[in-house]
Amino acid sequence: MSGPPAPADAAPSTTDVGGALRDWRQRRRMTQLELALESGVSARHLSFLETGRSRPGRETLLRLLRHLDLPYREQNRLLLAAGHAPAVPERSLEDPALAPVHEALDLILARHDPYPGVAFDRRWDLVAANPPMLALIAGVAVDPDLLEPPVNVLRLGLHPRGLAPLYANLGFWRSHFTGRLERQAEASRDPGLTALLEEVRSFSGLGEKSEPGPVPADGEVLGPLKVHAPDGGVLSFLGMFATFDTPFEVTSSELAVELLFPADGSTGEALEKLAAERARSRGA
Repeated sequence: MSGPPAPADAAPSTTDVGGALRDWRQRRRMTQLELALESGVSARHLSFLETGRSRPGRETLLRLLRHLDLPYREQNRLLLAAGHAPAVPERSLEDPALAPVHEALDLILARHDPYPGVAFDRRWDLVAANPPMLALIAGVAVDPDLLEPPVNVLRLGLHPRGLAPLYANLGFWRSHFTGRLERQAEASRDPGLTALLEEVRSFSGLGEKSEPGPVPADGEVLGPLKVHAPDGGVLSFLGMFATFDTPFEVTSSELAVELLFPADGSTGEALEKLAAERARSRGA
């Protein structure tokens, strides 16, 4: 089963904006004095804000939130909780205003052919995948429940009844992606990511059909991603992670693209061959 759906976004974890500010400052391992100096807010005023003795004005609160490097979504929630207008617009991916974002993703994925690429949102839900990525996973018998929308890239990729059998070095990459998700959940404090993290952690040893593979030791360099090819060989990839550098609203700021490149000549040749076979099948 694909597990329970991620919970909806929660309100700030504290009942007042001051408590939320203090919580985020402590998460960022900053003292009141450090945050006051960096943001240009007096330490006395910051102390009053955190204890609820003063109500933050919009510009002061926004300055503090940005120095704490809060995600745009969390900035908006705390501004609204304080009675202020949001700082950054938020739109659905289906909004016509985000058509340029869709076009950019489509262009990146199309130009990356014959190499695999995938785009996903802040909770790793699939936004788009190019034909090489779909061809790479086509031969894996996937539990249909994992393909129910929204398809989650990490759930599908690491579940034993998903794409886990595709990995030739599963242990290394399960550890890598779990660690990446841990850092993301800690940095964003997103309840959906926390739930996804617990779910992914439960996959280890869950009826795996193939050897889980070695787990990297502390300080060990992560090697290429290795997956079983449709012809029985092994493909080796280097990964590139990309985000929008100048997002203009919340949703676009949370999109990411994962691009795979061949790590050796034989992988490049195999991908070119698969691309030629796809072209022939389309022309048939």
